Amino acid sequence: MDRREALKMSVLASIGLAVAGKANAQSACPGDGTPAQFTPRTAPDPQPQVDDIAKYPKCPYCGMDRKQFHHSRMIVHYADDVADGTCSLHCSAISLSLNIDRDPKALWVGDNAAAGETKPLVEVDKASFLVGSKLPGVMTARSKVAYGNADAAKASQAANGGELTDFDGALLAAYTDMSADVARIRKNRAERRRKMMEQQNKS
Repeated sequence: MDRREALKMSVLASIGLAVAGKANAQSACPGDGTPAQFTPRTAPDPQPQVDDIAKYPKCPYCGMDRKQFHHSRMIVHYADDVADGTCSLHCSAISLSLNIDRDPKALWVGDNAAAGETKPLVEVDKASFLVGSKLPGVMTARSKVAYGNADAAKASQAANGGELTDFDGALLAAYTDMSADVARIRKNRAERRRKMMEQQNKS
């Protein structure tokens, strides 16, 4: 089975849930309640990985700063040259689910084997992913950290624990964790909003 078919199979359940939920919501604009409403709003770009943080400063799914999370950021580049610049594998998994009819032709991820103030991107097929180590996760309780060098990945595993896998294994882990991660994120954001309201009421 090639990557294109594997990705399609891994997201069928997620897209069904997403579309069903939106279909029940009140439409605010044309296209709401259909997969078309989730189409990335960025202009086509044949090289989205070049200067990607400037092009895609915020994650479209959670709003997080991709420069701050340069080590976990990703680019999902679709066959029509439309791209999603996300903060993490978690949000890239969402992009792949919502764009079920758009074939991904390339995916990049921050290379934690590289030095530098901002991690460069590496193609996911050339990366090793350390899943479930002591390293902190981004948008997930079970971290998934990419390394463009297999020896660096093994060294990190020796220091931090976890299991090494390829991109397909890491993507499967992201979907497996999605329900618990979304519930945790929702709870954390609700708590932050509550605290903000309390502070506003006191002032």
